[in-house]
Amino acid sequence: MLKQFFIICSGSDTDILNDCSIGEQNKYAGIGATVFFTALMAFIASGYALYTVFDNLLTSIFFGLIWGLLIFNLDRYIVSTIKKRDSVIDEIIQASPRFLLAVIIAIVIAKPLELKIFEKEINQVLLEQKNDLTLANKDQIAQQYTPKIETLNNDIKALQKQIDTKETEVNDLYATYIAEAEGREGTLLLGKGPVYKEKREKHDAALAELQQLKADNKEKITTTETQIAQLEIEYETQVTSSQPIIDNFDGLMARVNALSELPWLPSFFIFLLFLAIETSPIFAKLISPKGEYDIKLMDSESELKTWAQQNSYQRNVLLNADNTINDRVYGDISTEEELYAYKKKIARELMQKQQEAFYKKQTGFL
Repeated sequence: MLKQFFIICSGSDTDILNDCSIGEQNKYAGIGATVFFTALMAFIASGYALYTVFDNLLTSIFFGLIWGLLIFNLDRYIVSTIKKRDSVIDEIIQASPRFLLAVIIAIVIAKPLELKIFEKEINQVLLEQKNDLTLANKDQIAQQYTPKIETLNNDIKALQKQIDTKETEVNDLYATYIAEAEGREGTLLLGKGPVYKEKREKHDAALAELQQLKADNKEKITTTETQIAQLEIEYETQVTSSQPIIDNFDGLMARVNALSELPWLPSFFIFLLFLAIETSPIFAKLISPKGEYDIKLMDSESELKTWAQQNSYQRNVLLNADNTINDRVYGDISTEEELYAYKKKIARELMQKQQEAFYKKQTGFL
């Protein structure tokens, strides 16, 4: 039962192969088994690749099954259309486009399995890429907010500088009127004289201005700090909302790109393995000698071709004979006077009816 199934997978003519030897049947069963297991590997590979895209098991199995059947049909067609020829050159020319198609199929099958085999290494590369993307994303978002925050911080510094300048002025005035009272500066008279009072009033006025400046600038600084806090919250919100996009940066294309950053030699050997599996039925057909099945198949095709040529030749002969007979029959009839007189009579009656119809039509116009 299994042997018959693999023979069907090989695409051979079962009616002819059943009349061949056991060895010949085993050869084509082996070819069919290669075709079947290649399609099975294609199903597994495509199912995994589609799972990384859809992240749904049933969807991946469904489309993977369709892809596996497609590969099975292509491989079966490739193998079934390669036939033994009398010339090796003809066989190579016949197999060349099929070999190219087999190479393409091998690449398509091998790549998803490479992604699965090197999954841990690919995850490490993706992690590094995600970290780089996270840092780059923060820098890009920060470029939108950093200038505004720096401007606001500079405003706070300017307001604070105004307060510091005023405090320095007030302190200087305080030191001046104290020195006047102690007789160390100014009039050098000990005590609180008119000059002392004047300097004290000037200090008190500057102190009142300082207190008012502190109140006004404190309100402005509080408002500015609120704006800075709001900008920082917006920054963190954008970073948080964009992070899931980076975390999900592990799709099929990202994994293929990550695979390309790994050493190429292991991937190349896996590709060679699937290329050998995919092309083995073709090479088996090419290098194997012409067997019993090939001879019987050629005989069956030759028989059909001869039968078709005979039918075509007979139809041509029948057509030529029929044309010759028709020429003679119509030639003989054309010389008969009775037929001539009959057709002349019919033509005369037809012309009379045409003249009568024309006369009636013209009379109606008048």
